[in-house]
Amino acid sequence: MKLRIKEVCQLRNTTQKELAEKLGVSEVTLSRASNGNTSLPLLEKIANILEIEISELFAPSSNEDGITRCPNCGAKLELKKVE
Repeated sequence: MKLRIKEVCQLRNTTQKELAEKLGVSEVTLSRASNGNTSLPLLEKIANILEIEISELFAPSSNEDGITRCPNCGAKLELKKVE
């Protein structure tokens, strides 16, 4: 199961390399975590650094662009389909 780590990093204007440095892990370890090969303690650290709930790493994107939160303030976006 692929996690949304890359997507959330983009929303937070941070790179995966920066996230790996903050976590104290290698980019390879973070890549493995993105692909679902990880532990709960590492997921907790990732979520804390990215300021999200762990469940948001698993949640499917809510729209075609994959944007579910404001990239500036992090507020959840409510999207409505225009007819």
